[in-house]
Amino acid sequence: MTLVVSGLSHQTSEIALRERMTFSEEALPGALLRLRKQLEGGGAVILSTCNRLEIYVSHAGSADDLHHEIRQFCSASHGLAESEFLPSLYEYDGREAVGHLFRVASSLDSLVVGEGQILGQVHDAYQLAQTEQSTDKVTNSLFQKAFGIAKRVRDKTDIGSGKVSISSVAVDLAASIFGDLSGKTVLVVGSGEMGELTLKSLLDKGSEHVIVANRTVEKAAELASRYDGEAVALANLSDRLHEADIVITSTGAPGTVLGEENFHGALRRRNNEPMFVIDIAMPRDVEASVNDIDNVYLYDIDDLQEVADQNMETRRAEVDRCLEIVDEGVEQFSKWLSTLAAEPTIRSLSKELNAIRERELAKTLTRLGTLTDKQREEVDYLSKRIVNNILQQPMSQLKREVHDHHDSANVLQLVRRLFGLKEST
Repeated sequence: MTLVVSGLSHQTSEIALRERMTFSEEALPGALLRLRKQLEGGGAVILSTCNRLEIYVSHAGSADDLHHEIRQFCSASHGLAESEFLPSLYEYDGREAVGHLFRVASSLDSLVVGEGQILGQVHDAYQLAQTEQSTDKVTNSLFQKAFGIAKRVRDKTDIGSGKVSISSVAVDLAASIFGDLSGKTVLVVGSGEMGELTLKSLLDKGSEHVIVANRTVEKAAELASRYDGEAVALANLSDRLHEADIVITSTGAPGTVLGEENFHGALRRRNNEPMFVIDIAMPRDVEASVNDIDNVYLYDIDDLQEVADQNMETRRAEVDRCLEIVDEGVEQFSKWLSTLAAEPTIRSLSKELNAIRERELAKTLTRLGTLTDKQREEVDYLSKRIVNNILQQPMSQLKREVHDHHDSANVLQLVRRLFGLKEST
């Protein structure tokens, strides 16, 4: 059985090409059906995300033929000439295909190393393939092993520790100050994209009330309406600042918008309850001296980026440990995969020896004359034990020979000739 993967990712292709080659969630079931029909059997899983398209196939054909079939399938599915995507395509088979999936599932091949989203995407792709009955013994074992490897990587290393995006770092810092973010009020000053991303992350973690302040009230209202918040004019910011537990500033103002006086006044009105301030504007919206005020925790974009970079360095330092786990898994799975070639011969050998056993058993029982049912069962059981014991060593050795020899076909042919077995498929 041959195992291959063909694909492209953020590492090999531009986003414009990935957009043209993606499969929508609605299109995936039909795509799996067409691919299985084109291959006339085997197993297939399609992983399609914003950062990658990968098609995993197990089949009796050669690796070259399977890669060719996948290229034709992609070309027909997306109306593209092969020349348009071939330079961006990677094609692996055998151990390389196994290792690639294990690295992908473990988030070692992700745009952000250690992110957790990809494992869920791989799992969803496999679940859909199972639902559409497009998996087989090899793909089932491959993906189940990949999930186990990814779990070990998460449990045994720090590859997923620390957030590495500005918005996620900000949320972690806010949580370290407040503990529980549920019910906290977020004040967004300005309507920048990074500010909105940070707002989304805070709301996902439980923050509830949103106030948006902008120089243009209409723009503030537009952003606030998306999150059931309220809009205020920037000129009235000081009147509302005390309500905010978390302040996100991302204006395009040429100078500071908030200073020490603003926060001293706000703290008096909120009985010195702590305030977390995320200044991601450039130039900065908040005077740096605000950070010297008790119970005000100010982080600018450089502070947040430094934390993110430190977290990313920690993750990179863990990659070698992760790869050791992946390599161990690749070795185990590749050994199992290579022994599959011996299974038809082993089944034929077992069938042949058991046929001999049954013929000789029938003759012996006839010669023994009258036996009780219990005695017949004992003789039958004895004959089975003898055959199973005879088979045990040859079967184990045959699997080892197939795994250790590059040309396993000759090993299997020799066994079939020695025992007079019919050609196995």
